[in-house]
Amino acid sequence: MTIFPISLNEIFLPIGVYAVFLVIGFAFGYVLEIAGFGNSRLLAAQFYFKNLTVLKVMFTAIIVAMVGIFLTTAVGLLDYNLIWVNPTYLWPGIIGGLIMGVGFIVGGFCPGTSLVAAATLKVDGFFFVAGVLTGIVAFGESVSLFTDFFYSSYMGRFTLMDLFNTSTGVVVVGVVLMALFMFWGGEKLEQIIGKQDSKLWPRWRYGAALGLVAIAAVVLVIGQPTNEDRWNTISVEKQPRLDGRTVQIHPGELLSLRDDSKIKLVMLDVRKEADYNVFHLLDANHTPLDNILAYVPDLILEPANTVFVVMSNDEAGATEAWKTLVAEGVPNVYILEGGINNWLSIFGHEEFASSGQLSALSDDTLHYDFPAAVGARHPAADPEADHYNLIFVPKVELELKRAPSGGGCG
Repeated sequence: MTIFPISLNEIFLPIGVYAVFLVIGFAFGYVLEIAGFGNSRLLAAQFYFKNLTVLKVMFTAIIVAMVGIFLTTAVGLLDYNLIWVNPTYLWPGIIGGLIMGVGFIVGGFCPGTSLVAAATLKVDGFFFVAGVLTGIVAFGESVSLFTDFFYSSYMGRFTLMDLFNTSTGVVVVGVVLMALFMFWGGEKLEQIIGKQDSKLWPRWRYGAALGLVAIAAVVLVIGQPTNEDRWNTISVEKQPRLDGRTVQIHPGELLSLRDDSKIKLVMLDVRKEADYNVFHLLDANHTPLDNILAYVPDLILEPANTVFVVMSNDEAGATEAWKTLVAEGVPNVYILEGGINNWLSIFGHEEFASSGQLSALSDDTLHYDFPAAVGARHPAADPEADHYNLIFVPKVELELKRAPSGGGCG
C-alpha cells in the first residue's frame, strides 16, 4: 500500500500498519454508529421515505470520496489505476443487488451495519450477523451449481466514464449535482411523509454543498493526467532503465520464462494485425499499440507473479508500449530484445534465417518473408529450449505489486 507515494511499511513496522488499519476500521464503525446506522428502525425507515438519513449519509460519503480521489489524481498525488474498482458482472450484480435489497428491507441491516449493531450489543444485529454467516456458508457450498451465471456478462473495470464516453470531470460534476438533487428530494419526502421539521436541520449544509460543487468544478477544469503526463512524472526514474537496457530481455530468457511454473507470462504483441497474422509467438496476445490503453484495466488486475513482455518487429513499438504501460502503473513489464526480427534470427531454421535481411533495429518492419500468413504455426513460434545453447544475463525481477489486488464493501 502506498501513499503520496510513501509506503506505509517505510513509516511503520508491519505491526504498525495493521494498527493503522485497526484505527481506520474503528473510526469507520464509529461514524456509522453515530450516524444511526446501527439502528435497524432508522435504516428501514428510508424504504418508507420517512427518514432518508441513510441515503444522505452514504451519498455524502460517496461524493466526498469521489471528489477527493479525482482531485488528488488531477494534481498527481494519487494514481487512480492503483485503486481497487470492483469488476462489473452485469446480470449477477443486478440479481445480487436485488437479493441484498430484500434482505436489507426485511432485516433492517446490510452486512456492514449489522456488524456495527452487533458491536454495540444489539440483539437484532447478532441475529443478522448469524444470518450473514449462514448465507456465506450456503453460497460457498452451492456456487458451483451456477458458476456459469456467476461469472457471466463480465465487463471488467467499467465506470460511468466508460458508459457515457465522457471525461472524468464531467462525471464528477454530474454525480455531485445528482446527489444534491436527491438530497433535496429526500428532505421534501421527510417533510411530507415523515413529518420532520426542516427548521431543526443545520443550515451549514448549504455551504458544504456549494463547496463540494466548487471543488468538483475544479476537477473538471484541471482534468485528469494523460498518459504522457504520467510518463513525464516518472521519466527521471524510468528512462535510465531503458537507456541502460535493464528491461530488454534476451529471447532466451523469454523462452525460459515460458517454462517457469512460478511465473505467469503474458506476451503482448503490439504490431499491426497484418504482421501479427504473418508470424507471432505461440500464446502471444495481439495488443495493437494504438489501442494499448484499453487493455490496461485488465492487465493491472493480473496476479502479482505476472510478467508482461511487449514485442514488436524490432524495439521501437515495444519501447513505446513499455512507456505507456509503466506510466499506467502496470508492474513487471519488459521488452523483447531486438523484437520478432531478433527472435527469428535465433530460432528460425538456417535456410529461413539466411533468406532474411536483418538491418538496424529502428524501423520496426518485419525483415523476413513468409510464403503465407502462418501465425503461430511456424516452428520458430514455439521453439524447444533444449535444442539451443543460449547464453544471456537474466534481467527479470518481480517488482512489489502496486496494482489493486482486491477490495469491496460489505
